[in-house]
Amino acid sequence: MKHRGIRDLVVNRYLYLLALPAILFSLLFSYTPLIGIMIAFEDFNPMRGLFHSKFVGLDNFKFFFRGEDWLIITLNTVYFNFLFIITGTVVALALAIILTELGKNYFIRSMQSVMILPYFISWPIVGLFSVAFFTADTGTVNQLLKALSLQPVEFYSTPYVWPFIFVLANLWKGAGFSAIIYMAAIIGIDKELYEAARMDGATRMQCIFRITLPMLKSTIIMLFLLSLGSIFVGNMELIYSFIGDNPLLFRTTDTIDIYVFRGLRNSGSLGMSQAIALYQSIVGFLLVVCSNTLTKKLDKDSAIF
Repeated sequence: MKHRGIRDLVVNRYLYLLALPAILFSLLFSYTPLIGIMIAFEDFNPMRGLFHSKFVGLDNFKFFFRGEDWLIITLNTVYFNFLFIITGTVVALALAIILTELGKNYFIRSMQSVMILPYFISWPIVGLFSVAFFTADTGTVNQLLKALSLQPVEFYSTPYVWPFIFVLANLWKGAGFSAIIYMAAIIGIDKELYEAARMDGATRMQCIFRITLPMLKSTIIMLFLLSLGSIFVGNMELIYSFIGDNPLLFRTTDTIDIYVFRGLRNSGSLGMSQAIALYQSIVGFLLVVCSNTLTKKLDKDSAIF
């Protein structure tokens, strides 16, 4: 086995050489920083450094797990990410199928370009525009509600409306870009399958549900499994850009990342923030591994590894 590996390295040396920059990049920026996990178990002092700071064991984790706040914050984080994953997948799939079915013309290509533009707009910029939409007195949404003789909404003091707003904002920004992935997968489906189905009298909708969606199953499952790895990572840029440090909305909008960010500003403890980041990473890793194991038992071709 050892000699076979060396032989493969020699025979495919040019291919490995092409992959070398990506390997070095991963080692430098993905694996080397793992040394920083030590900070989660230390009273980290930048002057003493990583290897000379005081070891405090699990004390940093008590910062997050004391009381009941950690449970509410964790549930909020999972709830938001679950909504983002489900709605994002459904809308992206629908957009990809619709644009593919409409064929190739100037209008469709223009729509594809317009569809992915929001992806390149940063959340802080979107958050600035959101003020114009949701301000109580002069906001566009409340002006529209008044024009329709409906009761205006105090958005920045009404917690229950923000999950809906965040889902819409996330779809506006990311669904178009995600649709490109599914469109690429749809283009790769053998066209003879559709031709044979039409010859048998299948309608366009039947082709979508009997051919397109089943052929996209592996892609959908793989992207879903990859998304699970970050389900404990709150979309801080989105949420914080919209509401900032509004204590009236913490009950429904406070996520792990925002909680840690706020705690880091107040206490300045890098050890506490690293402890929560480690908690997020471990849970996300376990979710991906368990989901992949279950997927492998049900459909081996759809598993990541």
